[in-house]
Amino acid sequence: MPNTSHVPIIVIAPDSFKGSLSAEQAANAIATGIRRARADAVIRICPMADGGEGTLDALLAQGGERQNLSVRGAAGSTRDAAAGLLASGHGVIETAEIVGITDPIGMSVPVEVRSTTGMGDAIRTMLDAGVRQFFIALGGSSTNDGGAGLLAGLGVRFLDENGKALEPTPQQLAQLARVDISQLDPRLAEASFVAMSDVDNPLTGEHGATLVFGAQKGVRPEQASALDTTLARYAGLLETALNRSARNLPGAGAAGGLGFALHLLGAQFESGAEVVARQTGLDAALDGASWLITGEGRSDRQTLHGKAPFVASQHARAAGVPTTLLSGAVDAAALPYLAPYFMGCFSPAPGPLSLDTALREAGALLANEAEQLTRLKYGDKPV
Repeated sequence: MPNTSHVPIIVIAPDSFKGSLSAEQAANAIATGIRRARADAVIRICPMADGGEGTLDALLAQGGERQNLSVRGAAGSTRDAAAGLLASGHGVIETAEIVGITDPIGMSVPVEVRSTTGMGDAIRTMLDAGVRQFFIALGGSSTNDGGAGLLAGLGVRFLDENGKALEPTPQQLAQLARVDISQLDPRLAEASFVAMSDVDNPLTGEHGATLVFGAQKGVRPEQASALDTTLARYAGLLETALNRSARNLPGAGAAGGLGFALHLLGAQFESGAEVVARQTGLDAALDGASWLITGEGRSDRQTLHGKAPFVASQHARAAGVPTTLLSGAVDAAALPYLAPYFMGCFSPAPGPLSLDTALREAGALLANEAEQLTRLKYGDKPV
């Protein structure tokens, strides 16, 4: 229930501000501004994420161990990538950290030769360490291999009509004739996976991974149909080998089809932001609170499609707590759509700024705006 005392209890639950601040850094900046106006405020910080870049940081902000893994990136070269081990024993693997669309090395090769093998490397390494429960954050991938690389990293072999092993890339999978699952890691039978995604697309077809999301990864219009056909044949062979249908399940098309591979492994799919809200204790933080501040780098109509600020606002509404949106930028055209869910929508820019300045000064700008919003809502602390 909302707080009715004179001491403000404020929950700060932003997503990361991409290119400038992690969710935790953004929350701390907002807290700094609040304390300038109300030093007596009780502040509860719950960093948020929605399954994309920053999910690992948000989950580890509440405790856990950051680990450094040696994996293969989207282009096949070995790289270091961060993963996490929570106090609950769950391993956290972030797709954007391993085969992310912001990785210049991975993006330096054409999409048809990228693969998710590093995701399999990461799972296998954590299995070696005794982990059997996993959170897999699916946002921000650069790949379109249907999760073939992940499965290859866990022991599946892809063969052409002559029995020659193929690399798990879309280009090589065009020659796929047979799938060998005899060496699939047996420890997977003991493992459970939660796939964090707000995408419900199937693997193939008009609404599938390639035709909907391929262009942002570099799929050219003239190659989209052939790549989709390759994934359809690949999916059919895998489904027969594993005796499981998955290509049309919601989320199979997430992360260039990585969701399909996870479905084959029995993964449970959940909203990324809902998982983070649960793991970081958002509902408990809202108990007795009088205000929630959330935000992200840029808010627009997509914010209302399962993004972290929207999910945070829904939890706050259920608790009877008003929510303010404080994002790096707010699309003016989206204000009529955002307004029903937020008490107000604000950006911290005090006037015209270059992007470089906005990114560099993001923390100070957030603190200043949070201070002014707090003065507006509560006034100065009584003397």
